[in-house]
Amino acid sequence: MRIDYDAGSLDPRDTYRLLTSLIVPRPIAWVSTMDGDGVANLAPHSFFTVASSDPGIVQFTSVTRKDTLRNIEATGEFVVNVAPAKLLKQVNATGTGFPHGTSEFTEAAVRTEPSLTVAPPRVADSPAAMECRLHQVVPVGNSFLVLGLVTHVAVDASVLDGHGHPEPQLLDPLARLGGNGWSTLGEVLRVDRIRLADWNSGKR
Repeated sequence: MRIDYDAGSLDPRDTYRLLTSLIVPRPIAWVSTMDGDGVANLAPHSFFTVASSDPGIVQFTSVTRKDTLRNIEATGEFVVNVAPAKLLKQVNATGTGFPHGTSEFTEAAVRTEPSLTVAPPRVADSPAAMECRLHQVVPVGNSFLVLGLVTHVAVDASVLDGHGHPEPQLLDPLARLGGNGWSTLGEVLRVDRIRLADWNSGKR
């Protein structure tokens, strides 16, 4: 038996809880920005994915208008850092509602390193970071879809396989679930995509 929900009559908080419990796991964009006074901001955003590969554009959603969004609109720059499981406490801490002008890097004791193409720093202990320039902000309901043109990618050599590609198990990324739930990568299933010719010939 299914339970039906009339999405149009749900309270917005109930809609949020329902959707974020169903759309799982969600990768985390650990976004670093800088405000007009040069204070570095760091916050996790779990509405995150790739928008385009040519050119390389990533996207994340700011649910309501927050410091991350305001800083990006002011400077046009940000960095998406991979959030590894070993830094779970720091990632969670940077989601705290600190007052404007507070650096989450400092509060959560997150080490920084300079970026190469943008002003906001990277997370030094993140296995990979994507430096971005703002491509577009799209208002969507109570949220804002932020699209960033990737200008530089820095990946720690220790997480690369023999072909120069990041290895998921070595990245060990965190993901968000519903409520206060978090997850790690878990088992990785490797299944080859089926070519149409093989499908038509019965080789499935």
